[in-house]
Amino acid sequence: MVIAGAEIKVGRLESIVEQIGEAVLATTETIERLAQRVDNLSTQVEEQGKQLQQQGYQILALCDAVQTLAETQDDSLQRISQLTKNLDRLMQLIEAPEDS
Repeated sequence: MVIAGAEIKVGRLESIVEQIGEAVLATTETIERLAQRVDNLSTQVEEQGKQLQQQGYQILALCDAVQTLAETQDDSLQRISQLTKNLDRLMQLIEAPEDS
């Protein structure tokens, strides 16, 4: 009787150990899948970071180009203004009555 009771306890212990082993394996597999997903997300975030950095450089280059364009336009407007003044003076000289 004692031996039969001990065998039942050993059988239960074996079953518990087997269930624990299965749970550990399932948990390990789940952790491995999660680790792969985290790695994938990390790679995506890294790529997006690179893209954002590249876009930042492009925005800076565009700002520089716009600033240069604005400065060039300002210079052109000043030159046109000066040219207009000179043309006005020339027209006044041409249209002025000649004193003989």
